[in-house]
Amino acid sequence: MNNISSKEMQSTRSKGTESESLASEFILNKGYEIIKRNFKFGRSSEIDIIAKDGNTIVFFEVKSRKSFEYGSPIESVPPAKRKAIYHAAKGYLYINKIENADCRFDFIGIDLRRDTPEITHIENAF
Repeated sequence: MNNISSKEMQSTRSKGTESESLASEFILNKGYEIIKRNFKFGRSSEIDIIAKDGNTIVFFEVKSRKSFEYGSPIESVPPAKRKAIYHAAKGYLYINKIENADCRFDFIGIDLRRDTPEITHIENAF
């Protein structure tokens, strides 16, 4: 079992918040409208960013890496995580009474290995 200190957890959470802020700025600059950040549904389902691209609702997963020792950002979204994102998206649509909407699942990876973060956006990632 991994013993993670509260300081390490806070650092990880802070990095996640910073990465989501970078992703939000990137998304806004591409002309998207951000609807919601950190939407939680149930105990373990969360969507980092929900936005609109025209009439399409886009559910974003955001991952960042300071090192690729354990894989690139996209490699950190296993099938179980994707299933949780789908579950949360269905919950979001249900709660907001949205039917027959065009939806898409995008991925934003942020490479933090250099001084300037490098952002990769993959549409229809999963």
